[in-house]
Amino acid sequence: MFWLAETTTFRDVNRIVVKIGTSSITYPSGKLNLHRLESLVRQLADLCNEGRQIVLVTSGAIGAGMSRLGLSKRPTTIPEKQAVAAVGQGLLVHIYEKLFGEYGRVVAQVLLTRNDLSERTRYLNARHALKALLRFGTIPIINENDTVAVDEIKFGDNDTLSALVAGLIDGDLLVILSDVDGLYDRDPRGNQSAELLSVVSQLDQSHEEAAGGAGTSMGTGGMGTKLKAARIAVQSGIPMFIANAARDGVLRALLSGEEVGTLFVPDSCRLGSRKQWIAFTKHPAGAVIIDDGACRAVREQGKSLLPIGVVSVQGEFHSGDLIQIINLAGQEVARGLTNFSSWEVERIRGKRSAELEAVLGSTGYEEVVHRDNLTVTEGTTPVTCGQPVSNETE
Repeated sequence: MFWLAETTTFRDVNRIVVKIGTSSITYPSGKLNLHRLESLVRQLADLCNEGRQIVLVTSGAIGAGMSRLGLSKRPTTIPEKQAVAAVGQGLLVHIYEKLFGEYGRVVAQVLLTRNDLSERTRYLNARHALKALLRFGTIPIINENDTVAVDEIKFGDNDTLSALVAGLIDGDLLVILSDVDGLYDRDPRGNQSAELLSVVSQLDQSHEEAAGGAGTSMGTGGMGTKLKAARIAVQSGIPMFIANAARDGVLRALLSGEEVGTLFVPDSCRLGSRKQWIAFTKHPAGAVIIDDGACRAVREQGKSLLPIGVVSVQGEFHSGDLIQIINLAGQEVARGLTNFSSWEVERIRGKRSAELEAVLGSTGYEEVVHRDNLTVTEGTTPVTCGQPVSNETE
């Protein structure tokens, strides 16, 4: 048992989120790969028979719609994509329902947009509904609601969606099934000496440099989006695998501790549901730049962000909005819900708490962002990506 030998294999994990992309369940022609779908469904049904709870995040609606409509190229306009997704989503779920039904399993279709998770009430509603479905013994089949989603409310890719869903339902494990064996230390297509990374204990720039964009015309993802999902998962305290969907019995193999794919080791401290919501699901309305002292206080000491540490303000936001907290090097160090609007922060930046009332008049807050409404995030900088390692999409 080589995975995390010092702590655990994955024999006993209960709640598993499995994501599969378009290229793994379709042929190059765009038609559905029924052999691959049957294999996936059989594995998932068997895991359910063991008493595990399974959530499937599936791509393929647009690909299925293209096949049904006889299209050879992926549509480019939003209305066309929405129309094709509307056709394909029904076909995709019908096939899943039929296949799972052969093994006596009940499925439930769940379509999400980012707005469903970015608004706190809707986030909690989705959380409770999914957990209720799992208690009923169903297999939720989740996809982005491509029929109504536009850029402003899209997750962007189902890798990200799967990581958010894993956090939403307090998942024990996230598995992203791809068309490659895992993450390599360099592009294996151009480097015969490239080695598969069995375990990634901490993501860094070297891993991101091995990633790239979508590898086929059928979808939107690639290894870069899988690394983004890995960041979300591990910061949420959830281990994540990338493994090859084409391998027979891949899920059983990785749960048994065989050397399959790439494991991303989670952080030791798991973020609570509210902290995850703050960190990952909302779009920031603006940002504040903070000095080095404030950066240390926020990141290392877990303190609130005070006005005295704010250097400048970016964008326009209101009290209660999510904002980024950025250091002097331009890296995001945290996100949080602001107590003040952008114009108020502009007036009080650099000032001590005792000076706030004189500047703004009566105020009930001393902190720009209270520590209870703040989540420390990994510093991010623009990434220069190499050639894509994966042809996986969505």
